Amino acid sequence: MLPFGGSARTLLLPRGDLGVPYDAAMIGVFDSGLGGLGVLADIRRLEPRADLVALADQAHAPYGDRPPESVAAWTHAAADHLIGLGCDTVVIACNTASTVALASLRAARPDTAFVGMEPAVKPAADSTGTGVIAVLGTTRTIEGPLLASVVERFGAGHRVLPIALPGLVDLIEDGLVDGEATGRLLAARLAPALEAGADTYVLACTHYGFARHRIEEVVGEATVIDPAEAVARQALRVHPEAAAGSGTLALLTTGDPVRMRRQVGLILGWDDPVAPVRLSVPVR
Repeated sequence: MLPFGGSARTLLLPRGDLGVPYDAAMIGVFDSGLGGLGVLADIRRLEPRADLVALADQAHAPYGDRPPESVAAWTHAAADHLIGLGCDTVVIACNTASTVALASLRAARPDTAFVGMEPAVKPAADSTGTGVIAVLGTTRTIEGPLLASVVERFGAGHRVLPIALPGLVDLIEDGLVDGEATGRLLAARLAPALEAGADTYVLACTHYGFARHRIEEVVGEATVIDPAEAVARQALRVHPEAAAGSGTLALLTTGDPVRMRRQVGLILGWDDPVAPVRLSVPVR
């Protein structure tokens, strides 16, 4: 996930100011925080002409320890917002949101193509030598039914160790990936996997891609699998119109746009304006 170099225009809201025709199809990328930017960066690298809108629900991040009902409501609201801006393909670039809301999103909005995150247990099973795989994610993802289903389908004959890394998302969002606290957290949480002989580590949270180098420091020669590029490729497969775009980009947050712009600069090296948005969540 390298910084994107090019002449793509930055977009601001509302839709009429996006700088693209009203009938232009766009890809929306959603995450609770900055993790989805890894998928966004890979989409831009693979297809620089794609018109993109990225929405981070930083007002409620991180999702990993939130009640599933709340995560589902925020995810549906975010999808509605992106669809309202003209996105006919929406990437749920958040493992927690995919776990709790992807199926209901597809059922509720059949005219929209949704691409979700799935723990990459299958490629891990194909590459492991020891037969021991560690899946790293938020508490909600690690305890959720999606991971259990993936392990049942693709993990037969292997030992799969689900490992939650509470606090890592916050450290990444705060720009502390290279700090001592991150090193201590990873050393403590990954110790059981190292002792068990895990030789393959699956990143089941999009944020964790930004800490991949720190994880690799701890696990040594083990393989670390980040599914961001595979998800980006899938988004482009279901959205062939991307090649006819003009390379526009909008960055949106429900949190502090000044803070997010600074975070994006630190993580990706981009210097793009960020617009504030408010999600409309129905009262139940």
